[in-house]
Amino acid sequence: MTADDVAVGADRGPADAPEVLDARLVPAAVCGWGATVVAVVVGWQAGVGVAAGCAAAGVGVSALAVRRARVGRGGGVVWVVLGALLIGAGFGLAGASHAHRVREHPLGAVRAGQRIVAVVELGEDPKRLSGKAFGGPKVMVRGELVEYRVGGRIVRAGGAVTVLAPAGGWRTLMPGQRVEFGARVGRPWRADLTVAVLRADGAPVAAGTAPWWQRAAGQVRGDFGSSARRALSDDAAGLLPGLVIGDTSGLTEHVAENFREVDLAHLTAVSGANITILLGAVLVSMRALTVDPRVGAVAAGAALVMFVILARPSPSVLRAAVMGAIALLAVCTGRRKHALPALCAAVIGLLAWSPGLAVDAGFALSVLATAGLIVIAPGWSEWLRAHGWWRIPADSFAVAAAAFVVTTPLVIAMTGHLSLVAIAVNMLVEPVIAPITVLGALGAVLAVVWSPPAAVVIHCTAPPLWWLLTVSDRAAALGASVTVPTGVRSGLVAAVVCGLVLAGLSGRTRRIVA
Repeated sequence: MTADDVAVGADRGPADAPEVLDARLVPAAVCGWGATVVAVVVGWQAGVGVAAGCAAAGVGVSALAVRRARVGRGGGVVWVVLGALLIGAGFGLAGASHAHRVREHPLGAVRAGQRIVAVVELGEDPKRLSGKAFGGPKVMVRGELVEYRVGGRIVRAGGAVTVLAPAGGWRTLMPGQRVEFGARVGRPWRADLTVAVLRADGAPVAAGTAPWWQRAAGQVRGDFGSSARRALSDDAAGLLPGLVIGDTSGLTEHVAENFREVDLAHLTAVSGANITILLGAVLVSMRALTVDPRVGAVAAGAALVMFVILARPSPSVLRAAVMGAIALLAVCTGRRKHALPALCAAVIGLLAWSPGLAVDAGFALSVLATAGLIVIAPGWSEWLRAHGWWRIPADSFAVAAAAFVVTTPLVIAMTGHLSLVAIAVNMLVEPVIAPITVLGALGAVLAVVWSPPAAVVIHCTAPPLWWLLTVSDRAAALGASVTVPTGVRSGLVAAVVCGLVLAGLSGRTRRIVA
């Protein structure tokens, strides 16, 4: 996530944000998330236990709330706690239900390594994997199992699966398309509600076509990529679709490696920043044309829907869309100062829709970064401005530093990688992200209608793309990164260090009340 994510639910920069945040939904979001994690990772029995515990505690808290109401004492905090416990109980049961279905799935009875013929409906575009790690060019794609055949028996069963396959014949497939292929069954790599990993033997056979809207989105993506290749250098042409719509299929290997080295990889994943920038551009354009605000809101909503379709409605894209929708609703209702409740509402809603997000690292990083930008960055920015910094660099540094501090423990636990130049690099490239996003989106639309003007618009992204590529290349060449062991222990050590940093600077952050 970038600085633009702060705009979700807030209409001013970090330094001008309100002093007091409404944190009443925070306990509910934490309880719901925690209960889901327990059910998914530990097992369905644990989820039921958490739900029962929350329900029992809720009964006691309800009695306390009634007693306080009878004597006329305020019970604001009590009701907040009661709501959190009810959310925890509900999410614990929901997570337990999903985990139980995964455990009892008939594919679990199939011996690991046994060959089956599966029919799967793809849920995303196949993603290219490093050939070094998987013994040759491979792709990975997640999807929904429709049926499988083993030993002459057809079993119709749903469930999320991960497909690992040779690149040939797979890279042109689209989300929503059903394919049939032979594969060997493997156990899930981690507890994330996936029922199995299917290692495909070769190219699939189409068992159906993608929905018309997915085919239309694929056409737009293809035309956009072709126009970018005609107007830009190879590196820039591969990067632009990733920055605008999260399409990294053309991203060159050394650019991807540079971005990972200096912690810029988040730019090529669709985030609330993309949504905020595009919605802001639409609303500003409507205002410049003196269009009625309600019409402008409708136009922004239509743009949001089209962007989600174009970027593919995966869980990460839908998470960004929910945040963008909250921003749009805030503009329509005039309630634009409650960023933290908006974030918590998005977390609760998305976990209710897709419990697997509870253990998704990208989702966790996004939520942590956004929370850091809302809660921590404004105070740090004010302190920097009080000590002589100009507003723009103060806001930029505070946003980059806050996101870095709150996400570092999780990044270290997952990757063991820590970039020492991440804050500076993100500050340097932040000014060019919005122009690239807006011009790139306009170029994507024009590419479908008439390619010559699309090439002109896309060519305008060349200077900011050059800057972005140059900064990432020079920063990666410094080798200013630290490699530590991965795992929970390293993450906890990093969390303690970051916690001490936050505690030392606690006076610089805004005050939160329930």
